[in-house]
Amino acid sequence: TKSVSVEFGRKKDPVICILLHPGTVDTDLSRPFQRNVPEGKLFTKEFSVQKLLNIINNIKSHDNGKFFAWDGQEIPW
Repeated sequence: TKSVSVEFGRKKDPVICILLHPGTVDTDLSRPFQRNVPEGKLFTKEFSVQKLLNIINNIKSHDNGKFFAWDGQEIPW
């Protein structure tokens, strides 16, 4: 994502590239690890999607190349 954000940011019509972490979502993929998830931190698919869409809808050009958690907090690389 970091490299792609630099390349796409140079285009005539720049593209903003970000990386999103959805949190731990109640899916088959996370099922083996769910017993270790703290109370209130296992999210429904709908909740996670809503949070990620909120980030996407509020992203600005200076956010290009950043990594965001489900709650909008930037995750350092």
